[in-house]
Amino acid sequence: MQRSGRQVVVVTGASGGVGRAAARAFGARGAAVGLIARGVKGLAGAARDVEGAGGEALAMPTDVADFHALQAAGEQVEHELGPIDVWVNVAFTSVFAPFTKITPDEYKRVTEVSYLGFVYGTKVALEYMVPRDRGTIVQVGSALAYRGIPLQTAYCGAKHAIQGFNEALRCELLHDKSNVHVTMVQLPAVNTPQFSWVLNKLPHRAQPVPPIYEPSVIADAICYAADHPRRREYWVGGSTVGTLLANAVAPGVLDRYLGRTGYKSQQTPQPEPTDAPVNLWEPADGLDGHDFGARGVFTNRSHSRSPQVWLSQHHRLLGVAGVLLGAGAATVAAARR
Repeated sequence: MQRSGRQVVVVTGASGGVGRAAARAFGARGAAVGLIARGVKGLAGAARDVEGAGGEALAMPTDVADFHALQAAGEQVEHELGPIDVWVNVAFTSVFAPFTKITPDEYKRVTEVSYLGFVYGTKVALEYMVPRDRGTIVQVGSALAYRGIPLQTAYCGAKHAIQGFNEALRCELLHDKSNVHVTMVQLPAVNTPQFSWVLNKLPHRAQPVPPIYEPSVIADAICYAADHPRRREYWVGGSTVGTLLANAVAPGVLDRYLGRTGYKSQQTPQPEPTDAPVNLWEPADGLDGHDFGARGVFTNRSHSRSPQVWLSQHHRLLGVAGVLLGAGAATVAAARR
């Protein structure tokens, strides 16, 4: 049963990348963390991370595309850790390729994991949260929820879908005057193992488009969003805000720009290895794989801080400072008259 004052959190996609970093961050706060992913080696590593940080871990090998399996995992968390306070949807997979090179089965699989996995996770969480009238769901989104880019049609489609789904659900909860909250954290490029294990049909290795941020930055933003879920969404990284503004002001111009630059900017000069791991159908960190951890191979190009995260965490302080500065300016101006 739940110990007094202990937060119970579920994180999907917890075996690597952002999910792995978020799980550890919640563990560092003393939370009991239910870890959901397919890869058993990655889950074992995530459990060690959580417990090493001071939390309690419950690893549950689960495919988020299987609603009934996800439902069983939620039930296990409730039974072994206690009532779920926070559910974080992170798990995804994708294909780096032009749309015409992606098969219908591949597209279906990406959609089942990267979109329906969020829908299913949210549904399981609400089964427990709505009757108790408390709880928070954090959807991990992307700037690509607002702006599609070439070579990532499957991923962009899923993130756009999550955005619309979450907005509609939020409206329903507000209508019901529910104390259950949903919020989104919109990500920039992140240094995660996805560029080493996502199915890549391009001639060269895939890479994130700078600026790139470390997973720990995103984990901090997720924890903050979980504590302050009344805000509709949080943005991490200047590139996300810039992308949104550019898309709003001149979407046609941005289409043409990305059409010219989007292929080269998402590939390194190195050829894609013929034996590169692929996690689309089976986990790359399964029994025959290895633990990829939270961070990818672009550490030397990644930022460990984000001004946008700091601003979102101190927006009230900045508002007060703005009022004081405005009042001070008005006083000076009056004294000069």
